[in-house]
Amino acid sequence: MNLERPLIAATLATCGLLLSGCEARATQQAATAAANAPASSPTVRIATPKPVQSVRSEEATGTLYPAKALQLGFEVGGRLERVRAQKGERVKQGQVIAQLNAEIADAQVKQATATVAAAEAGAELATDVAGRNAKLQELGSVSDMASRSAASTSQQARSQLLAARAGLSQAQAARRRHDLRAPFDGTIIDAPDQVGATVGPGVTLFKLEQLDTLILRTSVSSSARAQLVPGTRVRVEVVGDGAATDEATVTLVLPSADAQTRRIPVEIRVSNADGRFVANTLARATLKLGSATAAQALPASALASSGGDHVLVVDAAGKVRRVAVDVLERNAREVVVRAPALLERVIDSPTSGLTEGTRVSIQ
Repeated sequence: MNLERPLIAATLATCGLLLSGCEARATQQAATAAANAPASSPTVRIATPKPVQSVRSEEATGTLYPAKALQLGFEVGGRLERVRAQKGERVKQGQVIAQLNAEIADAQVKQATATVAAAEAGAELATDVAGRNAKLQELGSVSDMASRSAASTSQQARSQLLAARAGLSQAQAARRRHDLRAPFDGTIIDAPDQVGATVGPGVTLFKLEQLDTLILRTSVSSSARAQLVPGTRVRVEVVGDGAATDEATVTLVLPSADAQTRRIPVEIRVSNADGRFVANTLARATLKLGSATAAQALPASALASSGGDHVLVVDAAGKVRRVAVDVLERNAREVVVRAPALLERVIDSPTSGLTEGTRVSIQ
């Protein structure tokens, strides 16, 4: 009886080990079968391309500069006496915007005027004497030497008159420089806040900008240069502002690329008579290049750009196929593209897991 109990225990232990091995093999086989089982096809949403006529466009970003901008100061030194144009004020060409104290300049003009009057009188007298001596010489009443001396005196008097007139012109010019005038129509952007300060020649006091016309300075790729000529109408919009116009005009396409960016500098004239644009802000120009061509419009979410602009389509076999496209226009909602063949069954919002040859089902 004592021998049977150990034998039964050993038999039960052996059966337990066999059962454990069978369970492990069953679990492994189930895992292998699950790994080898075919995965379900991912579901995609399809976007239907719309046929359109489009012109290839290129976007370029730059800064809106005033058509004219100048820092102004007096050509002569003196005490600032009057400021006749304030910040933000529009002025006309030739309008006086500031004046220096002109007491000394006015006195110099008066002195030069008196000098001219004296020189005119002396020249007139000397000319009269020379003329009389010339007649008396003909009658033999005056010697040749006396006649020549009178003529020389007359010539010196005329020279003194010319010098006096030059001095008067110089004094008048110096007086005019005590009035600072606007060289063109524009808006005062900066001006002195008070008078009384003594300023030196060339010290900047005012900043004047012409804002009814702005210049957008930007650049384009070398491939776009051949299709962009002065006079081309373009659309310009301020980045983040909403102000826009379709009447901007290309005025300059430089025949030399920027040494650092290798792009072609371009200037675009933007009319701003209504003041919708603000100078020295960032703006974007949409440049139309070439003539209209047949293309297709797609949701912007259908375009992928990794490795170049492309879309993913579902072919007749239900597999994903990559198609490279040429983007003609793009905005936040829609892109206009041109492909080697008409696009059909384009995948909208493709995921990163979709690769060439993946079998998919259409939603």
